[in-house]
Amino acid sequence: MFLTVAFYHFVTLDKKNNIQEHVYNFCEANNIKGTILLADEGINGTISGKEKNIRDFLIFIKKEGLFNGVFSKLEHKESWASKNPFYRMKVRLKKEIVALGVDGVSPTKNVGKYVKPEEWNNLISDPNTIIIDTRNHYEVDIGTFKNATNPNTSTFRELPSFIEENLDPKTPKKIAMFCTGGIRCEKATSLMLDKGFKDVYHLEGGILKYLETIDKDKSLWEGECFVFDQRVAVTHGLNEGKYDQCYACRHPLSPDEMNSSHYIKGISCPYCYNKLTNEKRSSVIERQKQIELAKLRGEDHIGKQLNRDKND
Repeated sequence: MFLTVAFYHFVTLDKKNNIQEHVYNFCEANNIKGTILLADEGINGTISGKEKNIRDFLIFIKKEGLFNGVFSKLEHKESWASKNPFYRMKVRLKKEIVALGVDGVSPTKNVGKYVKPEEWNNLISDPNTIIIDTRNHYEVDIGTFKNATNPNTSTFRELPSFIEENLDPKTPKKIAMFCTGGIRCEKATSLMLDKGFKDVYHLEGGILKYLETIDKDKSLWEGECFVFDQRVAVTHGLNEGKYDQCYACRHPLSPDEMNSSHYIKGISCPYCYNKLTNEKRSSVIERQKQIELAKLRGEDHIGKQLNRDKND
């Protein structure tokens, strides 16, 4: 079994290049795979490996001496997979650890009220609460909280426009925001406060902590939760879900959608079969061919990964 941990921490970082090198070398030496982002505003990552190696990484990253204690309060969420959900290790320097695209917004300066999973149901059951899903439309499609508003965004950068056009800072209602692991909704509350909203909350630890903590029979979560790795989705208890993912458009697919005549493994799905350019179709057909050839050789095919707005 492989232990997967997701983590983020908003904190002012100096000497990111030095941190990048130390973190990458440790992960490579311990056969840890995944992605870690570093920016002036902090760290954001999801990694997976054998349990001992991941536990050693968490000790390493929190050491007071090596990184001057900036990650000493780093918290993480755990889940398990039968195989490593990542193919390689990447440690990247970014302008933001979660790309909102609005200068000056930072939870280190201004942030909404944290709500623990055990208290979340009471908040979102209050008729005086507006519930905002800060994730993208393809994530919301497979699961969300009961009565949550879907902004229908394709990237997190579109959320400020949704807020500007649909929400009023003078509203007397509470604003409750949530996302997969907590990072997007935490930054979104900072934006809301900067815009003049007063009563702003966010789910501490995100959907993943809620699904890990709250029993299914008491849960207000409906569906599965999209995750940015090879598992595609998880359910209550952070068990692997039933969804797969279309390589061409990256939309998550239910078992019924994979039975569609428009679904061709690795090539198209009901969401993109009539939208692919000839160039794109040729590219995914060639990729699928290489995957099948690799299987015949008993190898894993690690092709060029598509860019995706990985926010959690």
